[in-house]
Amino acid sequence: MLALKLGPALACGGKSPLIICEDADVDFAVYVAHEAIFHNAAQNCIAASRTFVHAKIYDEFIKKSVALAKKRIVGDPFDANTQQGPQINKDQFQKILNYVELGKKAGAKLECGGEKINDKGYFIKPTVFSSVTDDMKIAREEIFGPVMCVLKFDSYDEVIERANATNFGLVAGVITKDLTRALKFVQELQAGSVWVNTYAAMKFHAPFGGFKQSGIGRELESPLKIMEAIEMIRKIHLLATTKQSKLHQLINELESGLTDVYINSTVN
Repeated sequence: MLALKLGPALACGGKSPLIICEDADVDFAVYVAHEAIFHNAAQNCIAASRTFVHAKIYDEFIKKSVALAKKRIVGDPFDANTQQGPQINKDQFQKILNYVELGKKAGAKLECGGEKINDKGYFIKPTVFSSVTDDMKIAREEIFGPVMCVLKFDSYDEVIERANATNFGLVAGVITKDLTRALKFVQELQAGSVWVNTYAAMKFHAPFGGFKQSGIGRELESPLKIMEAIEMIRKIHLLATTKQSKLHQLINELESGLTDVYINSTVN
């Protein structure tokens, strides 16, 4: 009888956006975006597999991201100098290389990587694609591999709509110096967790999950969790670089809505 009462809960992955605004420090944004996708060879569900960059800083971002990707050390995970190990198995290794070919055929520009490193093991060079558009498979489907897809945007309303135009809604990230703008993204991005000026800053005492086809079926748990799912309560991880008074104002605004707030602050 118990089995008849259970409902399916499927976590189907993610295609998480990282949005880099025109006011961002480009060097900082490049570093955050690099770690957000290439950490653990992108073999994690929260990898920032869509990097949206404002048109005004797009070219500089690409140039610096490619330079950083080329420096990444790929090899034996037991070597202390290694930054990226192998893919999990042969099937996934080949799947990633197939996505690289799909990206090239669709018209994306392969800036670096996109190939295996040697004949031993399942090692893939950190890959950066520019000129990626929303309709391409590499921008719509979860690759689960070290492939950075960089998309250009011009307006913030536009990029929010594009970021939400997916079957997934696990996490999202925003890099901006403007807290008012950050608040707009927090309120409008369809994601279980939203990070501002950081990425993957996990709080293990906090709930984790997503919307749409992402998440861990939290709506199937307790009545409280059901209400949280209905209200779409989200987590916000904010690395603040502003005055404390402004930060407190932002917290009050966030807490007045349907949002849980977790703050990482660099100000006193």
